[in-house]
Amino acid sequence: MILKTEKLSKRFNGLEAVKGVDFSLEQGQFKSIIGPNGAGKTTFFNLLAGVLRADSGRIIFQGKEISNRPQEKIARLGMVKTNQTAQVFPGHTVLENLRIAAQPPASSFNFWSSGRCLKTSDQWAGEVLHRLGLEHAAHKKAKFLSHGERRYLDIGLALAVRPRVLLLDEPTAGMSPPETAQATRLLKNLTSQWGLSVILVEHDMDVVMNISDQVVVMHQGGVFAKGAPEEISRDPAVQEVYLGRKKALC
Repeated sequence: MILKTEKLSKRFNGLEAVKGVDFSLEQGQFKSIIGPNGAGKTTFFNLLAGVLRADSGRIIFQGKEISNRPQEKIARLGMVKTNQTAQVFPGHTVLENLRIAAQPPASSFNFWSSGRCLKTSDQWAGEVLHRLGLEHAAHKKAKFLSHGERRYLDIGLALAVRPRVLLLDEPTAGMSPPETAQATRLLKNLTSQWGLSVILVEHDMDVVMNISDQVVVMHQGGVFAKGAPEEISRDPAVQEVYLGRKKALC
């Protein structure tokens, strides 16, 4: 078990957005979280990443409690979150973006650090570029990328940090069908080829059902159901909650 939460809760002005959520993620597992708008998915994600502070409950990462630690410290421990809107450095090239992300934090402002650190970072940035299939855009400034390429680069920035757990917040949002198909292939490889444990929040049910080991359904701030993709897709109660009518999810 690489990550778990115990009775995690968050309130906003009396509204309980996340209600006592118990959640677990195994090493190398790809788990997706789905649910209707307002179910608490994004709030739960932000609690895990340190963007928000929990009102109660615990977050355990790699055997250590990290509850309410700031986002940058959680990222350095090995859990990194992408955003619904790509967060890149628009005035820098794709390769420069990846080099910045790959640079070890300890050497960022250390002018006496060994040049080997930067060389290693450059090599890793090039490897991430290759695995993402963005070599053709290596020297293009990020502000000139297509929407799909920006989303890819945003994922690449998270990967360049060498995380243990990757939190993906709607990575295919706004993508065209070909871009979504390409992104799905990348997401499938995150556990097998990158060795990551992944939590995905995504509205595209075809993507979710195609790549997940397990699906968790949130509703009104709590966990409503969980199971294998095929179980969730056929569950009448999940269909009713998620769509408001009985219809297959995929």
